[in-house]
Amino acid sequence: MSDRPISGGGARLVSRTVTSADGTAVEYLSTGRGPGVIVVPGALAEAADLGGLAALLADAGHEAHVVQRRGRGASGPQGASYGIERECEDVAAVRAATGARMLFGHSYGGLVALRAACGDPRYEAVAVYEPGVSVEGSIPLGWIGRASREVAAGEAFEAFVTFVRGVNPEQSGRLPRFLLKAVLRLAIPKKDLRRNLALMPQAVREHAEVLRMEPHLADYRRIGAPVLLLRGKGQGGDRQVAALARLEREIPRARTVALPRLDHFAPEKKPEEVAAALVPFLATRTPANS
Repeated sequence: MSDRPISGGGARLVSRTVTSADGTAVEYLSTGRGPGVIVVPGALAEAADLGGLAALLADAGHEAHVVQRRGRGASGPQGASYGIERECEDVAAVRAATGARMLFGHSYGGLVALRAACGDPRYEAVAVYEPGVSVEGSIPLGWIGRASREVAAGEAFEAFVTFVRGVNPEQSGRLPRFLLKAVLRLAIPKKDLRRNLALMPQAVREHAEVLRMEPHLADYRRIGAPVLLLRGKGQGGDRQVAALARLEREIPRARTVALPRLDHFAPEKKPEEVAAALVPFLATRTPANS
């Protein structure tokens, strides 16, 4: 395992690689010293996007390890046997390499963090920001079939449009498709749009896992660690708020904190405000001799 310095979110991060259970290489980016926190990014994100949050955790006395999820950076591809189980194995490999016993996940990464913690007593604290847990259809997923066909046909931009319309039917979903295409091309910087399109095959498969996990809400009763459920101002009316309330009831030691000024992408764009809620929670779970 060799260290490779890189930068992300203003932080100096060191790239390291471990091998997951199925032989896939998994990169992770580390910064800081102290009790370890594994950070799991969302669907259309890479590890460096959470570099700012990692730096704030480091400033607070933690060693942060941001997982470069499959299909990104120096990590291997999702692979033919891809599923949430592989993601959990990747997190376990990083935990084994670092000794980290705390988890933070954003969006789809929040789903991964919660699944990884199910029945595993080695995690002492789990925090998630708007996790990708669908409760009785709270996350619209009916667009997956069309997006999968578009990805298979090499039409990544069409798949991206389908995704944007599908996940937010009350807002972007109301726009005519031709108009939304123009808006996306104008509103998103070209570099960011290219990356989003490159990640669409991975994102579609990941959202298929969100759908597959929907009937398994009771699994989260097996999380023994304290869990902090963070949410922003909500989206899709009250769907997300109701889903997190239901999730809080399922997890034995969970509590929810609302950050109503923030949107879904706050861990990437407003890490200071997320860290302000996250760091005190982690501090109460850190042994005094760590």
